[in-house]
Amino acid sequence: MSIVTLTGAGISAESGLGTFRDSDALWARYQIEDVATPEAYARNPALVHEFYNLRRQGMRAAEPNAAHHALAELERRHRGEVLLVTQNVDDLHWRAGSRKMVSMHGQLQNARCAACSHAWTAPDLMFPEDRCEKCDAQACRPDVVWFGEDVRFLEEIVTAVRQADIFALIGTSGTVYPAAGLLELAEACGATTYEINLTPSGMRPSAQSILLGRATETVPKWVAKLLRS
Repeated sequence: MSIVTLTGAGISAESGLGTFRDSDALWARYQIEDVATPEAYARNPALVHEFYNLRRQGMRAAEPNAAHHALAELERRHRGEVLLVTQNVDDLHWRAGSRKMVSMHGQLQNARCAACSHAWTAPDLMFPEDRCEKCDAQACRPDVVWFGEDVRFLEEIVTAVRQADIFALIGTSGTVYPAAGLLELAEACGATTYEINLTPSGMRPSAQSILLGRATETVPKWVAKLLRS
């Protein structure tokens, strides 16, 4: 039995990382067009680095929660194929122990050179004058996918979803493409589908089973039930 999970910001919210829609989160203090597009980086790299330095500090201060650990346990104990696809740029899944995973929006813990694409572990603070450790270009940026850029690993993700027996949306509205099409694809290919969220996402089509509640409570229970079956 093959299992694919798609996680979003909701799974990390209980670790203290605010979601895009939280009125009191870091995102509320910045305009998207000023910090999360290639044009913003070209226009004002200092502001972009300021924003992602704050996000990186928050991520490194946070700890994986019970939902992250439950998905890592599913990977360890399930006898079939497991793929965790995350829209998050934090490293909490990795720190919880997940290894069979892809980060479709990049990884905040890394820096990337805009000139040669070399990636490396980012320092706590990045600045416009930083230079690439490989080519020495003054073109260092966070290793994340900005609005207007292509998501990563899409072919691998689509292949896994087509082959999945179980597909679950966890902590995400799933309304932004291409992620928005994955539930529909899983349904079309015959997978049993789940939505695990604090509140209903309003996805159309909706998942066959909808589990509502805090991720730290619902995800461990869901994983335990799968492992017993």
